[in-house]
Amino acid sequence: ITEKQCHILTSALCSNLSHLRELDLSGNKIENKGVKHLCNILDNSRCKLERL
Repeated sequence: ITEKQCHILTSALCSNLSHLRELDLSGNKIENKGVKHLCNILDNSRCKLERL
């Protein structure tokens, strides 16, 4: 997953419409900046994701 795709994914996960609690990306190669985007959403109060 590219950095841009991670940014799009994090935006979707923080939207009011997302009720996703767990996301498994273990089969994907994620660049370092993408990992940072994804980790930052876990601290976002709008994100309901509990497990990444």
